[in-house]
Amino acid sequence: MSTRTDADQPGTIAPNWRDPKRYMWLWGLFAPTALFIALPLVWALNAVGLDALTHALWWVGPILIYVLIPIADVFFGPDGNNPPDEVMEYLENDKYYRYLTYAFVPLQFLSLVIGCYLITASDLSWLGIDGGLGTVDKIGLAISIGCIGGIGINTAHELGHKKVDLERWLSRITLAQTAYGHFYIEHNRGHHVRVATPEDPASSRVGESFWAFWPRTVWGGLRSSWRLERQRLERLGSGPWTLRNEVLSAWLMTVVLYAALLAVFGIGLAPYLVLQAVVGFSLLEAVNYLEHYGLRREKTASGRYERPAPMHSWNSDHIVTNIFLYHLQRHSDHHAYPTRRYQTLRSWEGAPNLPAGYASMILLAYFPPLWRRVMDKRVLAHYGGDITRASIHPAKRDRVLARYPVPQS
Repeated sequence: MSTRTDADQPGTIAPNWRDPKRYMWLWGLFAPTALFIALPLVWALNAVGLDALTHALWWVGPILIYVLIPIADVFFGPDGNNPPDEVMEYLENDKYYRYLTYAFVPLQFLSLVIGCYLITASDLSWLGIDGGLGTVDKIGLAISIGCIGGIGINTAHELGHKKVDLERWLSRITLAQTAYGHFYIEHNRGHHVRVATPEDPASSRVGESFWAFWPRTVWGGLRSSWRLERQRLERLGSGPWTLRNEVLSAWLMTVVLYAALLAVFGIGLAPYLVLQAVVGFSLLEAVNYLEHYGLRREKTASGRYERPAPMHSWNSDHIVTNIFLYHLQRHSDHHAYPTRRYQTLRSWEGAPNLPAGYASMILLAYFPPLWRRVMDKRVLAHYGGDITRASIHPAKRDRVLARYPVPQS
């Protein structure tokens, strides 16, 4: 028997099916609240004389991303469940899911403000700390704040693809912390058009390490977003130097935010603000690195690139990372249906799959020899042993072809 809920839009009938992950999505709010959980633990450990252990808690961000989530992915494994077609409209219209993404934003900024206070405070006796934090603890805390901001970019990604004005504004506000507001432009109007082509700065190539990819994608994304906005404004008869330029208005949000934080907490906060921003957007670029590594769209007879297909995105269905990243790992479905809400994204059969969740693969990407050992053979297998069909880093092309010679027919 069908029932109707207040969260449903008019005319949407709730089916008997229920999302088995419905309340698991609450774990997506663990990242922006991790600092709130760490503080009472710091107090408790100091109270019982275990103050040496408290230093690790300031590094809660990298511990979560590089240790706890990968271990949980191994323990809980892949998801394997897709919502049936008949419930897609119901799921899309259930506002419970979007309210979770809305809640992420104030929690993220509250963590930022508390983190800034802790970094600059000279008296933390209420936490059982004599004076303020040491330099190493401050660095760890700044990196943790950056990790929250990096996961926040993924929340901004989810919100920025939607057609609701509120969600688009929340997306841009969320990006202010990491000074990456131009991502809103480049990702939606650049990456989704050029994905898996040589023109896309966010698509990595075989033979290209993450450390070589990082400056190319950071600078390339910035240039692309500016070019896209300049072209849009030219069509409207305007130059780029206006607040109607969404790149400039996004950067202005960051300027206002940073100015307010420096005014309240002092200029000594500045290097830590820079550090957390770099950590945050570098996490995004690490995800970009692994999402399309070596995958290439061919040109058709007309000279245009073929449409993006499931074969052009690396996927993973490990449930824990999926919960924390709003199904971002179901990346082929996201490129096929960019405006589809995270709860309805599906895992595609036949799409290339990573051997582990995104969290584990990010860590692997930091070590190029290990990355190549794990991933290059998968790219090769994806293209039936013909590496020339892959996207190869131009500077490494001869080396890659020597390592994987084309089989003779």
